[in-house]
Amino acid sequence: MTVTFAVVATPGPTQASWVERVRMLEDLGYAAVLVPDTLWTTSPFPALAAAAVAAPRIRLRTWVIAAPMRSPAAVVREAKSVQQLSDGRFELGIGTGRPDAAGEAERLGVPWPRASERVAQLEAVVTAVRDQVDPRPPVVMAASGPKALAVAGRVADRVAVALGPRATLAELEAGAARVRQAAPDVSLTLQAFGVGDRVPEYLQRQGVSGPDLAAAGSVVMLPADPTAMADRLREYAERLGVDEVVVPTDFALDVAPAIAKV
Repeated sequence: MTVTFAVVATPGPTQASWVERVRMLEDLGYAAVLVPDTLWTTSPFPALAAAAVAAPRIRLRTWVIAAPMRSPAAVVREAKSVQQLSDGRFELGIGTGRPDAAGEAERLGVPWPRASERVAQLEAVVTAVRDQVDPRPPVVMAASGPKALAVAGRVADRVAVALGPRATLAELEAGAARVRQAAPDVSLTLQAFGVGDRVPEYLQRQGVSGPDLAAAGSVVMLPADPTAMADRLREYAERLGVDEVVVPTDFALDVAPAIAKV
């Protein structure tokens, strides 16, 4: 099974720096660039449109939009635009909302519905995008709880099993099994948090220790050695069907040597 690599990245302070970063990621062999959707980062759709012009091959994904934040029609409009400007390289990354998404919805003046209504909104958005965007983009859903994982297996082309920094291999196995119950053949993604004993600065600010995670065998920490990293990811692919790994932009250069080894 082939394992592909994607990077979560946000635009830098200038157009030139964003263009340079996306081109570098493409040259390093990354298959996709993923742009977060928060109030504190650049809006993902224009960022992806700029990336589409900067690099002609890399795929472009939201990571991930919270379905309740936008109407289906609004998402269709944005998805169509990026799909057109990228010649069909757009991927819709979507979820029901991060734990802090309710606060962002309040700042935007958007009602935040109950969990069941958020799932219904997500399904409505996915249906609209699949019906109205041509070519139809792959749908990638991030999910963590048992119910969300089951929904993801049913509605998505790819499921990112959302795990915390201290997640164990057993938790990844349980999440993958939950998805497989709903969709035996759906593609699976693992989001890595760190490499060796290092984690991104935002996790350090939250009091997360990279050495502690590495010592505990956290499944979202990748080995620093490229060969060991490739071996670990090959094992996840063969055992669990995890055929994509998402890494923070902080470690794009560290992970790149493993791309050709998997």
